[in-house]
Amino acid sequence: MSRRDPFAELESMLEQLNEERDGGRRQFQVPVDVEDTGEAYEVHADLPGFEKSDIDVELEGRTLHVRASHETEETVTERYVQRERHHESLERSVTLPGEVQERGTSAHYENGVLTVHLPKAGPNEEHIDIE
Repeated sequence: MSRRDPFAELESMLEQLNEERDGGRRQFQVPVDVEDTGEAYEVHADLPGFEKSDIDVELEGRTLHVRASHETEETVTERYVQRERHHESLERSVTLPGEVQERGTSAHYENGVLTVHLPKAGPNEEHIDIE
């Protein structure tokens, strides 16, 4: 006789509701650290599993926008008992405590961590290329 696990059933129903609400896409918020180095702000964002080409970084005034998105191929075969990998989209906006300047702004992505260097100064709007 098999035992029913009501908690597993509840978790499964909640996951299904979340996927339906998000249109079948799983969305998570990007965890970030903002460091004041004195002359600049350093923003570190965890983006594991993404390629550099999946990531978009933009600066709008004092607000840094980080977006990452990629899809896994949907192939249906009888080998799979369960499939949970779908379209994954992450997004985070961070308002910096002070004004930053366009010149000298840079981004670097390595081992799943995006680091954005933002020198302090005046207002601007700039798209940032990732190295």
